[in-house]
Amino acid sequence: MPAINVCGQNHSFDFYNGTFNFSIDSTVNIPVSKTANAAEVSKFYHEASSGNYDTMISALKNYQEKYHLNDWIYYQLIRRTAEEISPKADNYFRYTLYKWFLLSKCGYDARVAVGNDQVIFYVRNEENINDIPFFMIDGKKYMCLNYHDYGKLFKQANAYIPVNISIPEAKNDFSYKVTRMPDFKPESYEEKDIEFSYRQKVNHFKLKVNENVETIFKNYPVVDFESYFNIPMSRETYSSLIPTLKENLKGMAQKKGIDYLMRFTRYAFLYEDDDENFGKEKRFSPEQTLLSTYSDCDDRAALFFYLVKEIYNLPMIAILYPKHLTIAVQFEKPVGESVTYNGKKYSYCEPTPQVQNLRIGQLSSALKNSKYEIVYAYEPVK
Repeated sequence: MPAINVCGQNHSFDFYNGTFNFSIDSTVNIPVSKTANAAEVSKFYHEASSGNYDTMISALKNYQEKYHLNDWIYYQLIRRTAEEISPKADNYFRYTLYKWFLLSKCGYDARVAVGNDQVIFYVRNEENINDIPFFMIDGKKYMCLNYHDYGKLFKQANAYIPVNISIPEAKNDFSYKVTRMPDFKPESYEEKDIEFSYRQKVNHFKLKVNENVETIFKNYPVVDFESYFNIPMSRETYSSLIPTLKENLKGMAQKKGIDYLMRFTRYAFLYEDDDENFGKEKRFSPEQTLLSTYSDCDDRAALFFYLVKEIYNLPMIAILYPKHLTIAVQFEKPVGESVTYNGKKYSYCEPTPQVQNLRIGQLSSALKNSKYEIVYAYEPVK
């Protein structure tokens, strides 16, 4: 068992747009066996909850409030805090117990389960998340936050027995919606040159991109399309792209401008399927697509949606085929082929490279007889 410092400890680390400072009292610095079992979970919680943890929780809550952190980004702060207290590589069980303890004491309904000498950590969430394991307890759904740490060693959910500990503060659902990105420090950005040709003219862009975006979304699940399509860009990246696009579009008719954005999204980035790139489905936020070397149809659909929304703010629908996602835009008058949804016509705008050089209002011939589903409809607020 590791030796524990009997004195309180002060910690400090940079977290995106600020510096997080906290102190851990010696009464909350709990020794834990490296073998996960229910008795150790109960012992840890009894000792930690009897200690002086208030200042640590207050520091976390104050930081969340100061920087308006969404739950997913706040959880990244809690992970970093647990790593400072008990490094993951030294004792994974202890590290996970601190994540659970901190998340619970910050008000989230988090649970742990043990089995196969493993500790599984999960949080109550009622959103439509479809690519990570979940547990049902009393009719409520709990999403697993750490299954990826075990990889192929992770068992079926029923292999893990929840440790039943009542934590009065732990009442809130957790949300995976990211509606605000951190304002990263300007010096943490790099410049990325991209270009594409439009009507025989080469257009150059100097984007500001930040590797921290990749870190934030490293273990981010496949969320529902509404949540996914509305993940914003960070301030610096936005400022390096949107004003330039608006300048390039100045004087263009609306449909020509949409055509420009469609071709920018289609041809300014290299294509690669997720299965080839990651071995599984992974959806990039618009900013991740700008950062990454490769992207697929989901990623481009999200980026195109974001650009049209920011610059023209037109009604749009996302159309899911068995192996493809595309976008259709509602114009005053439909262009070419259209999809009717809720009595309104939306014109196809294909943001992913196809065999044919598709214009607005054209659908790939490979999709014309395929079944599809409208998975998201965007209507601007008037």
